[in-house]
Amino acid sequence: MRANTKITASHRGRLAVVYVRQSSLVQVREHAESTARQYGLAAVAVEMGWAPGGVLVLDADLGVSGRFGSHRDGFTELVARVCRGEVGAIFGLEVSRLARSGEFARLLELARLTDTLLVDGDGVYDLSDINDRLLLGLKGSMSEAELHLLTGRLHGAKLAAAQRGELRSPLAVGYVHDDGEVIFDPDEQVRQAVEDLFAEFARTGSAVGVVRAFAATGRLFPQRRWGGAWDGQLTWGKLTHSRVLQAVKNPVYAGAYAYGRTYDQRTVTPDGDVTATRIRRPRAEWTVLLPDHHPGYISWQRFLEIETHLAASNTKRGARPPREGSALCQGIIFCGVCGGRMGTRYREGNRIAYLCQVRDANRTTLCRAVAVATVDDAVAALLLDAVTAEQITLALKAADEVTNRFTRSHRAAELALDRARYETDRAERAFMNVEPENRLVARTLEARWEAKLAAMADAEAALATARAARPHLPERDALLTLAADLPGLWHHPDTQPRDRKRLLRTLIADVALLPEQHKDDIRIGVRWHTGATDEITAERIGPGRTPPTALELIHRHGATHTSEQLADLLNTAGLRTGRGHQWTKAGVARVREAHTIPGPRTVAICDGEVSVKQAAADLGIPADAVYNWLRHGQVPARRGPSGRWCIPWDPQTRAVYEAKVAASFRLNPIQTTPAERAV
Repeated sequence: MRANTKITASHRGRLAVVYVRQSSLVQVREHAESTARQYGLAAVAVEMGWAPGGVLVLDADLGVSGRFGSHRDGFTELVARVCRGEVGAIFGLEVSRLARSGEFARLLELARLTDTLLVDGDGVYDLSDINDRLLLGLKGSMSEAELHLLTGRLHGAKLAAAQRGELRSPLAVGYVHDDGEVIFDPDEQVRQAVEDLFAEFARTGSAVGVVRAFAATGRLFPQRRWGGAWDGQLTWGKLTHSRVLQAVKNPVYAGAYAYGRTYDQRTVTPDGDVTATRIRRPRAEWTVLLPDHHPGYISWQRFLEIETHLAASNTKRGARPPREGSALCQGIIFCGVCGGRMGTRYREGNRIAYLCQVRDANRTTLCRAVAVATVDDAVAALLLDAVTAEQITLALKAADEVTNRFTRSHRAAELALDRARYETDRAERAFMNVEPENRLVARTLEARWEAKLAAMADAEAALATARAARPHLPERDALLTLAADLPGLWHHPDTQPRDRKRLLRTLIADVALLPEQHKDDIRIGVRWHTGATDEITAERIGPGRTPPTALELIHRHGATHTSEQLADLLNTAGLRTGRGHQWTKAGVARVREAHTIPGPRTVAICDGEVSVKQAAADLGIPADAVYNWLRHGQVPARRGPSGRWCIPWDPQTRAVYEAKVAASFRLNPIQTTPAERAV
């Protein structure tokens, strides 16, 4: 670069900015000569007349791609200084490579408006000169085209190597490269850890279960580091939930080679920033998939089963897998009034209820709630009535028809694969027989061979997909035996609630609580996986739904019997609670409270004693506070035969109560006169 008449004193009176950039950290580490040349432009600026203090080097973008300038702090600062008129000239090895994606044109316009020069190895460019502007615009367009062509060639080469299964990438733990082939890791401890992971997943059925199993035994899991000082080295650490999911979702462990499983989706934010999000493609959209590429820790069929299992367990995408707890319809029950999903609430005393998750505008009142036993007993009875030997025989006939249909589709896929293999063999023989001197013909035949290889890979993937979609049916005799003994198996004490849920979901798609026609009845809609629907009606049971016979007896004798006496009377009569349990004193008390049934009116207060309300009025505090102290045994009192509290209101006892009031920071006694207390 030599001094140029385009450079004036006005330009030298402003900053000379040297913009230093490398597209990646690999280039910074391995292409040091390019970086050194860019830093050397500061000395060139001094030779062209700028003072050493007037040269600014912007190197904040080392290792940052120039595709999107909004992510580059150095380029952002450069544009800001140009807009403020602080820059007289911008130095770069190739100024046409300063920015891409349309940002170069914007930089040229800003430089023209602020009289900023651009300087590179080819000369000095004054943007107020139309010829310089045209020349830089042409060089920028050529740079874009050059990058496009290079990117296309590189991507095409990568895709061709991937279609042959030869494109190397970092392997998952448990595998290593050996002379271009993928083999098991020779370290037996590493192999055993991977095998244990898949074995525990098969046993527990969840990633959390695998993590807990490893943590319970103190086992560690290997991880290979990539990049940095630990590049390629193996480290051991605790197994995490994300590591388990990565392993079970990785087709490498099933012996398959896969390429193009993800892609970058770029979006522009309102402030102009470009963000990239890594999106996973469905398996059917993977660019390359080559089963049986290398030995696997699991089979391809097992990988497909895991994929289906994970999809059925993904609650974020609407799946409702069987969970812990005894509620049979948990996750598949909906409200037939508002259409919302119904959750499950577990309370003390084995009191379980389905509650609609939709609330009113104030988020205070639930749409509806019903005891779990009301719904589960009716749905289970419907299921057991449906699963009979006759119904299973009809289902097996339909399954045979479906199996025949899949067999015909498999045959078509097998014939297509045979045709693709035949065409590939022909293309290979044609390429092998061509004379080496005839390069043009050899190049054409090689391209045809690669196309046939890609077609054969697609045919193999189509056949594998067709085989994976084939339903697995159990033996007929086993099904018929199960139908005959299903009620006994269902009610067996060793049968777990999760097993009942799984059996239920194999036939029933969802359950809906339909609008009620009578407050004591529940209408339940059941939708089967076949599309058929049933409606059943069940009588409400559970807390607050005492059987009418028992409730009538409590109403009749409530005024003359205590809760304990009523419990004995109900049990002697052979009556049970709504949940089928025996009556207790606490159970009768809850019914009294729910239905406002008073107890016996026995005069139990003796001379010198007061009731709870009288004591509370004397102390000037709410009666609830006194009841709370009595329930916890914190103050002296006695309880009469009817259950009423009697407090001996002598000076010593009164002093105890007054001390409790004084020690409480919540109670604020109300001062009353003796006349008011007498009233």
